[in-house]
Amino acid sequence: MDVLIHLFVALHIIGIAALLGGFLTQLKAMGQGTARFVPGMLHGALTMLVTGAVLVGLNQADDHDVNTIKIGIKLALLVVILGLVYVKRDDEKVDKGLFALVGLLTTANIFIAVLWT
Repeated sequence: MDVLIHLFVALHIIGIAALLGGFLTQLKAMGQGTARFVPGMLHGALTMLVTGAVLVGLNQADDHDVNTIKIGIKLALLVVILGLVYVKRDDEKVDKGLFALVGLLTTANIFIAVLWT
């Protein structure tokens, strides 16, 4: 079971890398007011959602303690990110504030995952 959990942790990290990487590649465009949500950001967020749900299930099945408050907060942030990216995915350019919010929420999600023990 541990190998399966580690596999899904790796996939979860790949998802967050796609989301954050998509954001970082658009920073210069954000400064010019032409940033947009790239498809990799949506795919990364969806990967995070699916692998995160699987990780919670696998950890509960393996009798590990799951911090439901932490998971709930991370899920809430991810749902907001997904909603914003999904709704604005076809727009030619996204408002700077909205784009920065997605980056901020993504970074907050990372810090919650790493620092909240």
